[in-house]
Order: sequence, then C-alpha cells, then structure tokens
Amino acid sequence: MTDWRRWAPTGGLFTTAVLLVAGVLASADQLRGGAFDIALGAGLLLSLGATLLLRRRSGPFGVPAQIYALIAVVVVCLAVAVLTDRDPIVFVLLWSVGIAAVRHPPMYSFAVGGLAVTGLLLAGWFQGDVRRDLYLCFSISIAYLVGYSVRQRRATRVAEAHEAVHSERARIARELHDLLAHSLSAQVVHLEAARLQLRAHDTDAALERVELARDLARRGLDEARSAVAALREDLPPLPSTLRSLAAEFATATGRDCEVVIDGEPRPLPTEAALAVTRTAQEALTNVRRHAPGSPARVVLAFGAAECVLEITNPASPTPGEPGGGYGLVGMRERAELLSGTLETTTGDVFTVRLRIPV
Repeated sequence: MTDWRRWAPTGGLFTTAVLLVAGVLASADQLRGGAFDIALGAGLLLSLGATLLLRRRSGPFGVPAQIYALIAVVVVCLAVAVLTDRDPIVFVLLWSVGIAAVRHPPMYSFAVGGLAVTGLLLAGWFQGDVRRDLYLCFSISIAYLVGYSVRQRRATRVAEAHEAVHSERARIARELHDLLAHSLSAQVVHLEAARLQLRAHDTDAALERVELARDLARRGLDEARSAVAALREDLPPLPSTLRSLAAEFATATGRDCEVVIDGEPRPLPTEAALAVTRTAQEALTNVRRHAPGSPARVVLAFGAAECVLEITNPASPTPGEPGGGYGLVGMRERAELLSGTLETTTGDVFTVRLRIPV
C-alpha cells in the first residue's frame, strides 16, 4: 500500500496550483488580453509541474523542487496583484506561504514568505496604496507563523515518539540484562561445580549439580514469562517474589538468605514493583558472583511515603569474580526513572539500598 505521506507534499502543491488558476479566473474581468492568457497559462504549467514532482524531490543547488514551484506561484500572484485589486489572489499567497512554512525548513520557507511580503510592498508602492498592502503583509506573516507553528508541533511529536521508543528499548534492555544475569550466572555456578566434581570423579555430586542447573534453566524460562507478564503490568506480590528469590539463592549457594518484611505490605505501581524485584535479583546475583560463600539478608520496608529495599551480605574472604557489566548501572537507572535513589556501601558488610517514593 502506498504511504499517504509520499503524496501529501505533491497534493499540497497541486492544491496551490488549482487555487492559483481559480484566483486568475476570478480576476479575469480585470486582466486584459495577453495578461490573462499568461497568468492562466502559468497556473496550468504549475499544475503540470506538481504532477512531474511525483518523480523528483530536489531542484538545482539542492533546494527542494517544491520551493521553486511555490516561488513561481508567488511570482504569478504578485504579477496578478499588480494588475488587479488583488483580493482574489491574496488567498493564494496566504496558502502558498503557509504550505511552505509547514512543509519546509525556515531557510527555504522564509524565502517564499519574504518574496511575498516584498512583492506586495513593491506592488503597493507602484500603485500608491502601501497602507493596504501593509495589512496584507501582516496577514501573510500570520499565515507563515501559523504554518511554522504546525511544523514545530509536528517535529515535537516526532521527537517525543523517538524518545518513547528509546525509553522502551532501554527498559527492555534492562529487563533482558537483569533476567539473563540472574538466571545464567546461577547456572554457571552449578555447572562449574559439576566440572570440578567430575574431575574429582564425584559423579553423584556432579549429577546433582547438573540437575540443579537444569532446574535453574527451567526457572529462567519461568522468569522470562514473568518478565513478559511484568511488561504487561501483571506482577505477583512483592513479598512472595522476594521469598522465591531467597529460596533460589539458598539452593544455589548453600547459604541462608533471610527475608524481612517491615510494615504493612501493599501493592506498588508496576514500575516500582518491577524495580524492587530486579534490584533484589541483581543484588543477590552479585552476592553469588563477588562474595561466594556469604549469606544474604533482604529487608523490604513499606513506609508512608517510600518503599525501601535493602540487601546486605558480609564481605567474603574468598575472592569472587571481577566486577564489570551493567548491573549497578541498570539498578541505578531504574531508581532514577522513578525519582528514587540507589546507594551502595562497602566494608565488612556490603549493602545495596533502593529507595522509591510511592
């Protein structure tokens, strides 16, 4: 199907040409002989030119072909205005300037408007009625400003649409990172342990680790479905979600993960609940990766004006994997998008604290 936007500029120019022909015909009683024939012929040529522009978008020097056509319209209108009382033809001028302002950048449209204003002033000076043409120039300026305003509003809508697309892409990127980092890192832990146990010929323990990795893969698939549900704004209650994450952490590491709910639990907005879930998920993943062997503690506090999530773990004497990736960046982005904060403290106890106003 042909996109109507491809036809809109040519349609506007064709309408301009039709209006020009109508304006010339309306002034026929004041145009005599050759002047009428020339003006009518120019209008018909512009109509033909509008059709030819279906195959061409730019003219000499890179200037849009429509600008040349609109300038020609203005010139014909000014010529008719000099020879008549210009009442019928001035509407064509207003339309032409408005179309130029809507369709083209100011560097081109201003040339069309400037030509119309200058030509009218010269026509008024030539006929000795400058005051009347000042009024017409003011009308043309209004037409230009209205057209320019429409162009700017369209540009703003396009920019907002692009920003919305960018924001949605960033949101999906955060979801993918948080989901994959949480699910795959736990599987890597079990598979690496299975590799070492196989090397030590401990087949039973290795098989148990492989089965745990398989279970995590299945759970990861469930989390992927949950992520889709979250994007559709259908999240389970936060306390149960955090307890599930804690149970998974304990199974994967063999260490305790305590969950404390402070205050009266209540549903949070979807984005806030998702931020809490993903932050807890990422923080527990980081404990597994960077502090192996350490237990963890998760506290979710429901306050009157904010919700606070705090994940703590003691520093591990065993070195973990080197830092890197986008985990903390993603958590901080989530918090900032909700006018919240994400704080981390190090020392004997590592703390991740998320505050979100609700």
